This record gives sequence, C-alpha cells and structure tokens, in this order.
Amino acid sequence: MSDANTPQGIAAQLSELSPGSAVSLQMSVDSYLEVMRGVLDIFARKKDMDTIYVTATISFEAIKRVLDALDIDTSRMYFVDCISHIMMGTTAAQKDEHASLVESPTMLENIMLKVEYLIRMSPSKNKLVVLDSINSLSIHNNNWILSEFLHILVSGLRAKDAYTIILSVEEHSTPEIVNLVNLVCDQVIRIGKPGD
Repeated sequence: MSDANTPQGIAAQLSELSPGSAVSLQMSVDSYLEVMRGVLDIFARKKDMDTIYVTATISFEAIKRVLDALDIDTSRMYFVDCISHIMMGTTAAQKDEHASLVESPTMLENIMLKVEYLIRMSPSKNKLVVLDSINSLSIHNNNWILSEFLHILVSGLRAKDAYTIILSVEEHSTPEIVNLVNLVCDQVIRIGKPGD
C-alpha cells in the first residue's frame, strides 16, 4: 500500500477535494493519531482553516490533551462537546471560550445550531467541520433520525463551502451506518492500521 495511511497521505487525499466537500473517513482505532495529524495539523493548517470539532466519543478536554501532546495548534479549533455532560456533569467546557457543551448526543438539533453559530462567527474564509464519530452518535440515536441530521448538516455546510469530515471507526461500524454516511458524502477514504 502507498503512504495513504500516513498523516501526509491523508492530508494529500483531502487536499484534492473542493470546498464544500463531505468526506467519510473510515479508520481503524489504531490509526486515530495519524488521522488527527493529517486532518487537523497538516490539512487544516495548509488550507488556513478554522476547525469546528464535534465530539461525541470523548471529552473535548481529552482531545485537546492529545492534540497538545502531538504539538498540534488548537488556537483555531472550536469544540462542540456532546458527551462530557452525560459522562461527568459540568466540565471546564463551560469556562473555555473554544468549547460549547451540548447536554446529550441525542440533541442533534442543538449540535446543528452550535455548528451553524460557530461557522457564522468564524472570521476565516475556509472552514472545516469534523464529526467524531458517527459510531458514537449511532449508539444514542436511531438511524432514521441520524440520517436526517446528516443530510441537513452536510447540506448546510456544503452551501457555506465548509469541508465536512465524518469519522467512523471500522471496528465499531455496521453496514447500516456505513450506508448512511456514504449517502451524504462525496468521497470515502479508508485509513488502515499504521504500516498496512
């Protein structure tokens, strides 16, 4: 296999897409750090983008710690955290100007409203929205509601020329989830384990 599984390879594949594109990025659990580097460090920085990171898997604080450990600049990243509240109640997100809290991953309309607000407030011409991950959202929502959410979200972002990346973890995906995401995405990029 080529270097497609490296951060540089991931960023190169994303760079071929035009603004407003939606991508299904299917990854192995083991390739998470390479994906973070490729998407948030190389691709977003090269395109001079503000990034809105929707997390339904782990808290924004945990993601921020990982990004800091990888020396990835988070000054232009904004988090919509919809998992911390149900896991831990109140968090530092309430005090962090780069983080918004949604009470539950079932509150899809609130997630959309927060993303739309952050897109409007961003001074950057280029914007990226990362949804991490569709697997987590599928645990909390039925497929029909999730499908409707993805269609509305992606259509709205496409109209604003924002890139959308929907992360899914292969080990936790079902054929229904894969089909659901593929229906709204322009391209599917599969990232295998490092060294594959």
